[in-house]
Amino acid sequence: MDVLKDTLEWFANNIFNEVGILLGLIVLVGFWLQKKPVEEIVAGGLRAAIGIYALFAGIALFIGGLLAFQTIVASAFGLEPPTSEVSLDDFLADQGGTIAMVITVGFLLHVLIVRVFRLTYVYLTGHLMFWMSVVVTASLVAAWGELSQLTLVLVGSVILAAYWTLQPMYMASKTKKVIGSDDWGYAHTSSSVCWLAATAAPAVGDPSKDDSEKVHLPQRLSFFKDVNVSTALVIAVIMLVAMVFADAAVRSEQAAAYDPDVNPWIWAMIQSLRFAAGIAILLFGVRMFLAEIVPAFKGISDRLIPGARPALDAPTVFPYAPTAVMLGFLGSTAVFLILMAVFAAIDWIVIVPPMIMLFFPGGAAGVFGNRYGGWKGAVLGGAINGLFLAVGQAVTWTLLTDTGPQLATLADPDWYIMTWSILFVQSPMAFGTFEEAFVTVFGWMMVAGILMGGGHALRRRNGRLDPSDQEEQPRTARPEPVPGA
Repeated sequence: MDVLKDTLEWFANNIFNEVGILLGLIVLVGFWLQKKPVEEIVAGGLRAAIGIYALFAGIALFIGGLLAFQTIVASAFGLEPPTSEVSLDDFLADQGGTIAMVITVGFLLHVLIVRVFRLTYVYLTGHLMFWMSVVVTASLVAAWGELSQLTLVLVGSVILAAYWTLQPMYMASKTKKVIGSDDWGYAHTSSSVCWLAATAAPAVGDPSKDDSEKVHLPQRLSFFKDVNVSTALVIAVIMLVAMVFADAAVRSEQAAAYDPDVNPWIWAMIQSLRFAAGIAILLFGVRMFLAEIVPAFKGISDRLIPGARPALDAPTVFPYAPTAVMLGFLGSTAVFLILMAVFAAIDWIVIVPPMIMLFFPGGAAGVFGNRYGGWKGAVLGGAINGLFLAVGQAVTWTLLTDTGPQLATLADPDWYIMTWSILFVQSPMAFGTFEEAFVTVFGWMMVAGILMGGGHALRRRNGRLDPSDQEEQPRTARPEPVPGA
């Protein structure tokens, strides 16, 4: 038993939590199954892994700026986030082995389900597989208390296998419309807000007239069409405005962490430039690994899992509408900051701006919103994400007090849905506190939505297809060139 446990933990820590290694190995296997020459197999695997680490290098370059901006904004608002006696680190130290087994067993079960039922997508966003395992384990403990490790592994792996199987499926038609093909699926814990953005966007805009990538600008402002330039300028303005209201000591501390001799205002400009450079590197990495993973997965689809395609991380949709990414991020941030001030004013809870989650889910929701409603849809998608993150953090912090409340401040939208769903199953009629009542109402709304969705699926199966589900012909099967990227 110990050998099995150690093996599962090894795979979780060294394969699933290292996305470059995971996708590099998948490309190697895919090309090997296609009987490609050795040089193509090796080169393809290496290019895929390098592309992933280039993507992460870009992320690392601008995440430092996002975290610094998060600190500056909190200072500007003069708010102190809540604290807890139980930290996420404590929970990970206590349940780390269980979480490793949950992710490994859950993924094997997911692949088995896809293979047996001849489904389409294999979920391959490794780092989010790890975090969703943490969320599910923490939620199960929060709902039912100290469960045995065997129970946590069995129940948690089944929940995760179901999520990893279903999530790319319900995003499939909308993802196809965004990327112009069904070469891969969308595997990210922002799927709920992306789906909502695509569903609501037609009510606010027309993608054929308002496409964010084709908005007409006066000649003097034409430089904004270069996504790198517009990103640097927009982030610089946001940073400088926040710096004006932030405490001088906080400004100096953040700048000194970068370089003790640099002026804080110059540091703010540097962070905006690093942010833009990080986005450019991220987009480069996305293109590099997509060029390998999509053709390589054909070998796996032909030989191991018939008809299967990879489901991939959120940045894979960014090259299709990089301007919409920024619009989604800005809309997401604006709504969150407004609600942060409102919640503090009514003395509910002080929430923390999670800049990474405002950017990635907000940017992805912007892309989906743009495809269905133009730039107005992109802004709406971001706003939905900001609303989701603000309310989700405020509600969920106290619900995870005994496990890892910091998960509420790190969460993508689907994390909240998973936590609320598990807590609802445990107590479907809890109204003791506002947070419990929220979860109860949410849970019954989910039940109603699932029943309505099932009825819609039956109508589609009987040939009565809703016109809104009819897809346009794909525009292109590959990302369009991004100026300056």
